[in-house]
Amino acid sequence: MMAKRIDEAQVRKVAKLSRLALTEAEVEEFTEQLSAILDYAEKMNELDTENVEPLAHCLPINNVFRDDCIKESLGTEKTLANAPQRDGEFFKVPKILDGSGG
Repeated sequence: MMAKRIDEAQVRKVAKLSRLALTEAEVEEFTEQLSAILDYAEKMNELDTENVEPLAHCLPINNVFRDDCIKESLGTEKTLANAPQRDGEFFKVPKILDGSGG
């Protein structure tokens, strides 16, 4: 059995931050799965990468951009059709800053 890299407290904390309601069975299952993922990623440390040049992409791709062309937009009504809340022509979102500046 592998050593647990992630403990149940960490899984509960991430679940709370993600607003996920996990059962005890799910907490245990995710603890094992996340530990297994980290163990697998740790295998990369076994590779000799001394002379491997870092790269951003595995293929020689340069400046892959589409042409910038004007297209018809959806319009306000279609854009806001599924908005949970709206304020006239704008999306209404919860306030996240309290104005204290800190």
